[in-house]
Amino acid sequence: MSQSFTKLWIHAIWATKHRQELIDFSIEKRMYDFIWQELTELGCPVRIINGMPDHVHVLFLQNPQKTISDIVKQIKGSSSHFINREELILEKFAWQTGYAAFSVSESQLDAVYYYIKNQKQHHLKKNGQDEFDDFVQLHGLGNK
Repeated sequence: MSQSFTKLWIHAIWATKHRQELIDFSIEKRMYDFIWQELTELGCPVRIINGMPDHVHVLFLQNPQKTISDIVKQIKGSSSHFINREELILEKFAWQTGYAAFSVSESQLDAVYYYIKNQKQHHLKKNGQDEFDDFVQLHGLGNK
């Protein structure tokens, strides 16, 4: 084969430091727009971004020239810098060190899209930590 082809959808999740509820409706759109633009500039087209006051979900296509860890590190760093530079909240904003990233098959793309789109309704039933723990277990990453 003379060419290389990739199409890797990634569902990434990361949380605010200490899971503080810092992302309220007054800054949510500006932050999501910033993350969307940053990912686009990294060559990672975005399908959807949504979340809760203490965490963010992003569904994007991975740029094959970049690792997932480099992409997420760049986005987390630049978005926290943006929030602090623009003084969008009163205190210093920071993300937790870690993140989760899962591949999404084409057949599950719509299901993941709607899951992310409906975060607010979903979290009426389950908090962010329980949701994260479920993802870890679902993908076989937790302790057995």
